[in-house]
Amino acid sequence: MFSSSYRSTKPYIPQGISETWDFLGAMMLSAPKFKDKTGYFPDRNIDTEFFALNEGLKTIRKKVGEENYQALVALSDKMRAHFEADPEDKTEDGTKGRNCIVEMEAILKASTRGKSR
Repeated sequence: MFSSSYRSTKPYIPQGISETWDFLGAMMLSAPKFKDKTGYFPDRNIDTEFFALNEGLKTIRKKVGEENYQALVALSDKMRAHFEADPEDKTEDGTKGRNCIVEMEAILKASTRGKSR
């Protein structure tokens, strides 16, 4: 086990579209509870994951455009509500939450097309 001196007190915040994309992929795998099963991140939970996601969305706001940013934030809120409604992953809410992730990934993918800046 790692000593606590190696742990950062600062949460990971995705920087850029590709990191946000990767973060959504990790969320897909850890939903709906967002608990770390390895023991390396004992403080990880639904609150920390959605804080990181929403802060990460702020970092890409200008890159994706205001309309896409607003859609991503709305999907984040909707996704969280679905996962909170189905913490045991036994109802359709878990599936609906994961569908929000897929929709967010599609927005990110579309927002990167045709931009050669």
